[in-house]
Amino acid sequence: MTKLSVNINKIALIRNAREGNLPDLYQVAQDLEQFGAEGITVHPRPDERHIRYADIPILKALVTTEFNIEGYPSEAFLKLVLQNKPDQCTLVPDPPGVLTSNAGWDCIRHQNFLAQVIDRLHQEGIRVSLFIEPDARQLEAAKVTGTDRIEFYTGPYAAQHNENPSKAVSAFAKAALVANQLNLGINAGHDLNLKNLKYFKENIPNLLEVSIGHALISDALYYGLANTVAMYKDLLH
Repeated sequence: MTKLSVNINKIALIRNAREGNLPDLYQVAQDLEQFGAEGITVHPRPDERHIRYADIPILKALVTTEFNIEGYPSEAFLKLVLQNKPDQCTLVPDPPGVLTSNAGWDCIRHQNFLAQVIDRLHQEGIRVSLFIEPDARQLEAAKVTGTDRIEFYTGPYAAQHNENPSKAVSAFAKAALVANQLNLGINAGHDLNLKNLKYFKENIPNLLEVSIGHALISDALYYGLANTVAMYKDLLH
């Protein structure tokens, strides 16, 4: 069974566009769980343009499924994570000011740095996932860092899916076999949606979790939040 973790950054972005608390980020997180989401993901950025650092302890107290915090492991970010102890921390190589995550870690180049960060997180009992591209060498280097899981950056898959699904998923399917051999748990995220999710899931052995935000929240404008969560879960189960 592949779990659905919903990234609520876009809900926070809408909230922050006006003063006040509409939509209520915290209520939406609870509603998503009630509707069937098996996790809540947040990605606080330094400029706090969507999720604010102050949101994290409130969400930590409310989320009853899996709480996943994504971000670049700056000292400020790590302090936030270590203080709030989510179930999972997904490390992404985003430089400050980037619009969205659009590349995976170079685990060969940053192996020592990542190993030190992961050790700090493990000391607090936090599971770690590394945002990564489907490359066997990178997976082997990720294994050396001590990470528990990897999260495939699926932007390239989504970009090619409509034209050639088989070609689009090929590198990910091969990399998933390597990850399984290395005993690395597999997560995935970025641009997965109602059109491409099912095919990806069917071709990735032992896919544990997908993190979806932008597409799911956009779909909810048409289908409603409860229906949309059910639609995504149907594709995964």
